[in-house]
Amino acid sequence: MSKNVLIVTGDAGESYEALYAIHRFREAGYQAVVAAPTKRMLHLVIHDFEPGWDTYIEKPGYKVSSDIAFEEVDPTTYDALLVLGGRAPEYLRHNEKLLEIVRTFDRAKKPLLSLCHGIQVLIAAGVVKDRNLTCYENVRFELESVGGKFCAVQAIRDGHLVSGQTWESHPEFYQEVFKCLENLT
Repeated sequence: MSKNVLIVTGDAGESYEALYAIHRFREAGYQAVVAAPTKRMLHLVIHDFEPGWDTYIEKPGYKVSSDIAFEEVDPTTYDALLVLGGRAPEYLRHNEKLLEIVRTFDRAKKPLLSLCHGIQVLIAAGVVKDRNLTCYENVRFELESVGGKFCAVQAIRDGHLVSGQTWESHPEFYQEVFKCLENLT
């Protein structure tokens, strides 16, 4: 049986989160399929924390090709959905096709995974109310304003939802992700 994970990002998605996810899922025997608004080369970014800055800084990152456009996605062919962070979720959360994909995963109780700002897409899809989640600390207000419960931990699982704060949370996040995915087999 093929194991497929749909990885959602777009231009200005977090480069390290994208590459880590693609490689980590492939390493575990999953097919990692990158989905974006269109099928093309994506321009990713690197967010980092510099001394003397009150917030993160952004630099150009690696490029990654999307394998499939949102319009082509059949959610029934994927075992899990991961929404990456960076700035991409700012505009991806307005894509109605993507929001319906997220809602389809939620209704089916398939693993819904988000890192950092990726939670913005789950918020827009309306799937976070009364759920224990984490995200980048400066997105906390958005999560709480729609009834989500912010947890100040690196990663947390609430049923079929797994969330992580930032790329710095990869070790804890992927431990929770793979525990969640074990229930599929």
